[in-house]
Amino acid sequence: MKLGWIGLGNMGLPMARNVLKAGHEVTVYNRTRSRADELVAEGVKVGASPAEAAATGIVATIVADDKALEAVSFGPEGLISALPKGGIHVSMSTISVAISKDLEQAHREAGQVFVSSPVFGRPEAAAAAKLAVVVAGPAAAVERLRPVWDAIGQRTFVFGEDPYLANVIKLSGNFLIASVLECLGEAVALIRKYDVDAHAYMDFLTSTLFAAPVYKTYGSLIVEDKYQPVGFKMNLGLKDIRLALAAGEAASVPLPVASLLRDRMISAIANGGQDDDWASIARLAAEQAGLKKHS
Repeated sequence: MKLGWIGLGNMGLPMARNVLKAGHEVTVYNRTRSRADELVAEGVKVGASPAEAAATGIVATIVADDKALEAVSFGPEGLISALPKGGIHVSMSTISVAISKDLEQAHREAGQVFVSSPVFGRPEAAAAAKLAVVVAGPAAAVERLRPVWDAIGQRTFVFGEDPYLANVIKLSGNFLIASVLECLGEAVALIRKYDVDAHAYMDFLTSTLFAAPVYKTYGSLIVEDKYQPVGFKMNLGLKDIRLALAAGEAASVPLPVASLLRDRMISAIANGGQDDDWASIARLAAEQAGLKKHS
């Protein structure tokens, strides 16, 4: 398959590399050219613009936010201008429901197809091709894209033909992860204040009722107080919580816990944590309990 790929950040780069390894012909575009150059020796072509990447007929985007996606999609050098009739744009970014609907309409008016396909997993899961892939879009396009998802993930979940549904699922999932981070931070602060060994406590939790990967991965970071290297920055976590709140407001769904998480993340950022992993929200609970550093 010939495929354009736009976005080579912490997630996009390992994902593009796995698509290459699966034997697909990939043309990449990244705002910072040096990231694209890392893959040249592995066989990619480097496009000079989003439009050049989209000329392949199928283009995947994985960029930071709505603004970045708008920048690569619209305008004379944007991907919509160059994607052929019947071409497919598959967005793997965590974006708002509103822009997902806008892009679906823009592509439909241009005679193109839009598919939403956000992924769950940290950069190490992306490198290992063990992402969980969530998909929504027209059935024919979904089937055509399966080789791409097979190259990057361990399972693909399809949720209908309206692309924005996948974005709702991604935002709800990230809201749940953030809720776990806050609650783990509070629980660990509580047991540490009673001099319970945090490592033994986390082993107990993740070996019994809370054996899910999210508890194992983030629980380890929290008990170690280790938030570098960053898998997902706090400022991006705040962005996603705001998007979840917007989605809730648009559908008249109150999300009171999300409102709390927004304020907690703002506090973390105000105290210098904008570039730390979003699991560092647990530090707030520790500090407010009078615990200066995890041990």
